[in-house]
Amino acid sequence: MAPDARRCRPSPAAVLLLMLAACCCRLGGARRALLDNGLGLTPQMGWGGSRLACLRNRIQIRVPGFASRSVWNSWNHFYCDINETVIRTTADALVATGLAKAGYTYVNLDDCWADDQRTKEGYMAANPNTFPSGIKALADYVHSKGLKLGIYSSAGTRTCSDRMPGSLGHEDTDANTFASWDVDYLKYDNCYTDGTPETERFPRMSRALKSTGRPIFFSLCEWGYMDVAKWGGATGNSWRTTGDINDTWTSMMDNIDRNDAYAQYAKPGGWNDPDMLEVGNGGMTYDEYVVHFSLWAIAKAPLIIGCDVTSISEETLGILSNAEVIAINQDRLGVQGKRVRNYGNDLEVWAGRLTRHRQAVLLLNRGAASTASVTAAWPDVGIRPGVSVEARDVWKHETLPGKFTGSLTAEVEPHSCKLFVLTPVPR
Repeated sequence: MAPDARRCRPSPAAVLLLMLAACCCRLGGARRALLDNGLGLTPQMGWGGSRLACLRNRIQIRVPGFASRSVWNSWNHFYCDINETVIRTTADALVATGLAKAGYTYVNLDDCWADDQRTKEGYMAANPNTFPSGIKALADYVHSKGLKLGIYSSAGTRTCSDRMPGSLGHEDTDANTFASWDVDYLKYDNCYTDGTPETERFPRMSRALKSTGRPIFFSLCEWGYMDVAKWGGATGNSWRTTGDINDTWTSMMDNIDRNDAYAQYAKPGGWNDPDMLEVGNGGMTYDEYVVHFSLWAIAKAPLIIGCDVTSISEETLGILSNAEVIAINQDRLGVQGKRVRNYGNDLEVWAGRLTRHRQAVLLLNRGAASTASVTAAWPDVGIRPGVSVEARDVWKHETLPGKFTGSLTAEVEPHSCKLFVLTPVPR
């Protein structure tokens, strides 16, 4: 060996640092190259339209400048009849009800906000009849309330309603338009495509959004095609793992089951999305809505309200604003909870790690017939043998008496759950 070669040989420490750097590049480089917008460190929270209104025990929200009334501001109810008044009153109601303070900050437009065709210069424009003030003015109003505005498009030539243009082939133009309007969020659907794979069309918009220089949360809605969770993290901040939810127990459970298969791919900056919350739309019981919200919370799913918050019930508001449940969803560790035990007779245990060495544990009775005992054993939920915990019931807002070692058992009624935060304590 030449004398100079020995002097140029890197030290073992330098070799280790180079290996670590290469590993980091392989693991995170693709994500940094496309997304890297600093958003979605916890799952997004907001309002995104609904199926029906929140009917039971309505709290009438009085909004300055508007009469006390119910506004049916849902996609399924309005279809294409949304307008700027609906969005403004929704923003006002999020503040008035305390939901904004609880963390629901995004106010998201869905389909049909734009004119039927692009301008002669090739730009999207707001529908002059329903959004006469324009989207920039609407964004300014929403921002004045301390909230953020979301908008909608599709990775196709038209959106799903076929009432406005999609963004396929116009990604840079549309991304710059949205940024110029100070939009904060883009839900990107998957209708009227040209047959190009989702893995090509969705990253185009991701690159375009990044190029604007404005941080815009990117919510992919390609309905779980092509195992989106396996590539969505390099492209978006959340990705739909399922088809559309509807306001039934069967649909809700089917969506969370499908979502659960991709738990390993969720992390800060990118989340599996089993679709919006149906809480308060009237198709399920109170207990079933508690299950719905609990599962979305422990699974680190986006918490996007799908009911009319201008006429929300006390019951629904109590579910959606439960700070202890929201804290599980927004925990900074960012680990998606998942099903860890299925007893084969409709009884299940779900669990997920939280900060400060805690565990969120959900005991679920999917059966419709009878109350049953459900047990969370420490090996299933990730607690070391011999460790004692305190158990906090986050729906009752009380800590159970005593300490628990080895397991936790509770009686759970049909179509119901118990949700706990387990905190290790000294022996």
